[in-house]
Amino acid sequence: MTWITEPLAFEFMRQALVITLLLAAAAGALSCFLVLKGWSLMGDAIAHAVLPGVVLAYILGIPLLIGAFAAGTFCAVATGFLTENSRVKPDTVMGVVFSGMFALGVLMYTSIQTEVHLDQILFGNMLGVTWVDVLETGVLSSIALGAVLVARRDLLVFSFDPQHARAVGLRSSLLHYGLLAVISLVVVGALNAVGLILAIAFLIAPGATAFLLTNRFERMLVLSMVIAMSASAIGIIASFHIDSEPAPTIVMAMTGMFLAAFLFAPRQGILVR
Repeated sequence: MTWITEPLAFEFMRQALVITLLLAAAAGALSCFLVLKGWSLMGDAIAHAVLPGVVLAYILGIPLLIGAFAAGTFCAVATGFLTENSRVKPDTVMGVVFSGMFALGVLMYTSIQTEVHLDQILFGNMLGVTWVDVLETGVLSSIALGAVLVARRDLLVFSFDPQHARAVGLRSSLLHYGLLAVISLVVVGALNAVGLILAIAFLIAPGATAFLLTNRFERMLVLSMVIAMSASAIGIIASFHIDSEPAPTIVMAMTGMFLAAFLFAPRQGILVR
């Protein structure tokens, strides 16, 4: 028990734990739809594409989160528009858009003088967050989680068969861009905690692990959130004891859970079969 309580005696560890759990709940729920729809690369694209928005927000003197959300939304809309109006496949479009925006962000960053280190943007600064950062991430995560839970049945139909979704009267375009906007919210929420690069793991690993453990969507949704939050708590506490960075330790915990499910899942596990 001391192994768990000792790190939480420090306020910066409590702040890190709270902000990561808030992010994990939203990312875990969203991860299910990205896995089912095959949009894992979309989370990767948006995570890279917010960099120019962060730099531009710093130049204009506005909150970095506003710039990040604007850039992430632009990336999502541009990807959707180019996919619908060209012969190029979606994964190719995403690769072109996010690599171009990420390169633009790096060029902008190297051309200005800033106190914000690039490593902090890319990999986060979990142990340096404040309660204000926790509040901001909590608001963004709550909005994203609420949107996903309210529209989960419509999003499920849209994820499996967009044509059937249109046939039964669902507004596929609204669901499409709404899901992209929620991805942007979660990525922006991850900016202070785990950074842009490691946010990708939060959007992919929990849903992929839950997918191996159950064939029912409602269970998958709950399992994905539990996996993300459990890995977050384990990673933060373990990082204190082994003197490592919390964010990559959390990702390693998620990776370990995925490998365990891959090998030992009751129906899908390789060793079980």
